[in-house]
Amino acid sequence: MKMKRLLCMALVLPLLYLSSCTEEIDTDQWDQLRVAPTLTASILYLESTETLINASPGNEFYAQTLGFEPFSEPYVAERLVEGSITYELENTTSKPLSITLEYLDADGNVLDTELFVVPAQPTPVLVREVNYGTTGKPLSILLNTTEIRVSALNLGDNSSVSPEPDPKVKFRTAAEFTINLKEG
Repeated sequence: MKMKRLLCMALVLPLLYLSSCTEEIDTDQWDQLRVAPTLTASILYLESTETLINASPGNEFYAQTLGFEPFSEPYVAERLVEGSITYELENTTSKPLSITLEYLDADGNVLDTELFVVPAQPTPVLVREVNYGTTGKPLSILLNTTEIRVSALNLGDNSSVSPEPDPKVKFRTAAEFTINLKEG
């Protein structure tokens, strides 16, 4: 009797198991799937001490042109949905300062400019977020930028010293870009 019950169970359980796995798989979900990750990256970090600013002849204490080609790959450029760049400027020096970023195309033409003017310390950290895409500036600015020109000017004197310990200027930029990985 026990043997019949075990045999019956041995036949019924596999049949139940097989019938439970016969539901069709819905492959149409791929069409509804949106794959658009947001990527975050640091773009630029500039730090200068007040000693270096005082030692610089004239008013310009920093000038450099940097390569910037994150969208040079057609696959990425064609799928860029939107982006934002966040700028942070902290000044603990005794100098009023001006920092200019110019976004340049391959021919050296200026596509966009961001100007930051900050008074001498004590000042709060200046934060600015610039959006690109449907809620901001045209995406073409980012897509066509190949270089960023940075210049920093001392708008004060070359002799004063801040009472702050280790006075310096710090300028940081970070970007977030949303890229649609799936067409459609």
